[in-house]
Amino acid sequence: MTDVTPTMPADHRELTSDLAGIVCDYPYVDPEDSLSSLAHDAMEVMERVDTPEGRRERAGYTVLLHATCWYVAARLFSRSVYTSYTKALEGFRATLDPASCTCPEGSHPKDEDPEYSVGVGVSLLTEAGRAEFVEDYGIDDGKLAVYDCEGFLADLADQAAAHIREAYEANFGDVDVSHLDAQYVLDGGGIDVVAMQEAIRRSYTNNQGPVGLWSARRWLSGQVRDEDRLGLFLTLWMCVNQAYAGLPPAYARDMAAAVDTVGLDVSCGHSRHPWSTAEKSVESRYRAVLHLYAPEDHPDTLVPADLASRDLWECPVQYAELARSAKKDLEGWREMRGGDEGDWEA
Repeated sequence: MTDVTPTMPADHRELTSDLAGIVCDYPYVDPEDSLSSLAHDAMEVMERVDTPEGRRERAGYTVLLHATCWYVAARLFSRSVYTSYTKALEGFRATLDPASCTCPEGSHPKDEDPEYSVGVGVSLLTEAGRAEFVEDYGIDDGKLAVYDCEGFLADLADQAAAHIREAYEANFGDVDVSHLDAQYVLDGGGIDVVAMQEAIRRSYTNNQGPVGLWSARRWLSGQVRDEDRLGLFLTLWMCVNQAYAGLPPAYARDMAAAVDTVGLDVSCGHSRHPWSTAEKSVESRYRAVLHLYAPEDHPDTLVPADLASRDLWECPVQYAELARSAKKDLEGWREMRGGDEGDWEA
């Protein structure tokens, strides 16, 4: 009679599939819900960490939290998920003694693929999962045992916790963009709109966040000459519009506050406004703003002469149209990146 290898529980197979989709950046479950549940399940292990079952689970969840922490940091803007990850990781870390490690030097796994790590982590949670993993990968129990090493697990917990802390500060903290004063404030207090436009012209430079935040704070400060207000607001609008993947609350808060200062209950007798002819592409917008502020250096613009008057550019209705559009984009960031309303507020 041949031995039958125990099989992983069905819900753990589902967990493997769900988390693999998330770390491959193709989730087919709600990542915020799934990763929040993962962290809460990990925290429950603290109650039984002094048992063999609890130690197995501690190893599995530490590997899983480490494998998924990059997604939390890069894709989710929910403070509660960050808090749960931090509590779970710090809780596990407090129970681990790195000095107990007796592994040969260099035997700890390094830089493993997150999808592979998900499979390892879920397998470690149960005896059946471990047995199946050993059979599927043709490894011996000794090689799998390295994942139980407290030195190895302590390193993973430290790395993941540090990553989450840094991301929390970057996504929710107070971002300092004061260094941009030297680039965009001219002698005499004016704003170098041309330089700002050059900075955001190419989306791949990822300048939309810093320039947009600087624009918002400058706008809110009131330190804007009348002739610069339009260029500053158009730059802010373009930063919002061109941040296709959405910006974190650390940037969105002040950008939304600046947009909210624009009155929406306005009317005019104009049939069209200049921006309606310039907004077809990033390049056409860029050319229109540069022509507005440096016409001799940048003579090309899609805005026709009959719509080029400053009065049309400064029309409150055009400001309101831009503000409504920016508000829609900002709300889209919240829906796309998750989190509660309070996560996006100061």
